[in-house]
Amino acid sequence: YTLQGEAAGAQAFSNFDTYLAPFIRYDNLSYQEVKQALQEFVFNVNVPTRVGFQTPFTNLTFDLTPPSMIKNEAVIIGGKLTNMCYGEFQPEMDMLNRAFAEVMCEGDAKGRVFTFPIPTYNITKDFDWNNPNLEAIWKMTAKYGIPYFSNFINSDMKPEDARSMCCRLRLDNRDLRKRGGGLFGANPLTGSIGVVTINLPRIGYLSQNREEFFSHLEYLMNLAKESLEIKRKVLEKFTEKKLYPYAHFYLSQVKQQFGQYWKNHFATIGLIGLNEALLNLLGKDIGTSEGRAFAIEVLDFMRNRLMDYQAETNNIYNLEATPAEGASYRLAKIDREKFPNIRSASTNGEPYYTNSSQLPVNYTDDIFEALMLQDELQTRYTGGTVFHCFLGEQIFDPEMAKLLVRKIAENFKLPYFTLTPTFSICPNHGYISGKLERCPRCGATTEVYSRVVGYLRPINQWNLGKKTEFKERKTFSFN
Repeated sequence: YTLQGEAAGAQAFSNFDTYLAPFIRYDNLSYQEVKQALQEFVFNVNVPTRVGFQTPFTNLTFDLTPPSMIKNEAVIIGGKLTNMCYGEFQPEMDMLNRAFAEVMCEGDAKGRVFTFPIPTYNITKDFDWNNPNLEAIWKMTAKYGIPYFSNFINSDMKPEDARSMCCRLRLDNRDLRKRGGGLFGANPLTGSIGVVTINLPRIGYLSQNREEFFSHLEYLMNLAKESLEIKRKVLEKFTEKKLYPYAHFYLSQVKQQFGQYWKNHFATIGLIGLNEALLNLLGKDIGTSEGRAFAIEVLDFMRNRLMDYQAETNNIYNLEATPAEGASYRLAKIDREKFPNIRSASTNGEPYYTNSSQLPVNYTDDIFEALMLQDELQTRYTGGTVFHCFLGEQIFDPEMAKLLVRKIAENFKLPYFTLTPTFSICPNHGYISGKLERCPRCGATTEVYSRVVGYLRPINQWNLGKKTEFKERKTFSFN
């Protein structure tokens, strides 16, 4: 809770099950006691204790099996090394993962889904798809669509090379290997000092040709770089003066090794509305071959500029598909007021921009067509991206959810994805599959839930642009 007072974004906890499993055995906890402890934890992290009376934005990464980098390390209990290694606690990891999934699947007393923590599961080449201990995870996925899945099957990275921050900031740590050898032994001490999002639709509207487009883009990226460099200096100065006391303490080892507290943290540049930029500049959408080719050119251009910035500043940069829950509407609204003829994503109603380089939300109901069109684009982000499989209702057979996750992970390279079924919550009868504005049993007004980019929230709490997006959204069919 306290760290949320120093960080505007998410707090990620890596290797959650690996590190907690030994305590289950040493404290001799039963399954019910483990589930009770996790239930208390989940309810507590959903209490609004953050600035602005918000819930702390938390992400947990689950290993499911002890990762190679940890499994042979001696377990620490009560600050003392024991004679056992983390790799010896697979039964306790299974117990914890089952209990956590059951707590999340049950929801609160009214059947409402827990917004946080967001669990991320690593899908690796040796993932055991037939493990009966994972059934609760597939049930949770089919009912609520809570988990995120990190795809390491078709990736050139291993789970220990990446850490999930926020709901999409997927950090590529491989560059850190060059800094003093190894990954510094403190992988979770990474993150982003800030994100600057580039408004691509406005660039597309104001540009007469491709050369002008890239000239505008480079100018704005240079501004973003300057702002992030200034912010890094200010953060460093404030941390040195202990105005961020927790960062000052927890990043002290980074300071000792590199001379800066925030050296392991990225400067992040993101983008929004690449599809609308193409419509305004070329009259083509991102699903066409011409539009997709230009989109790849734009992303490669941005990546090259970021590499230039790294060489220039000796700080690490990454490219992110910005979530932009608010910016997608706010920027589109500002642009429409200033440029009435600019094209946005909406066909009717409030304007909004498509997230990052995503397809328009009403482009197709064929999930595999969407995956094929997005695969080449999503792998170009170094800071993170996510593909949401929006489904019209609950997947009634958890086995189908498992098969869909497996098919995506084994056949596509995109690094991060979710299954997101739409569901409703009746104040009297709880969970209802699909979008129903009134309960079929008692007629009460329901809350309809879906993912507002990063996390699950009732539609009635979304901004006007996102509400328009939800109305226009096509849900995927995968039968």
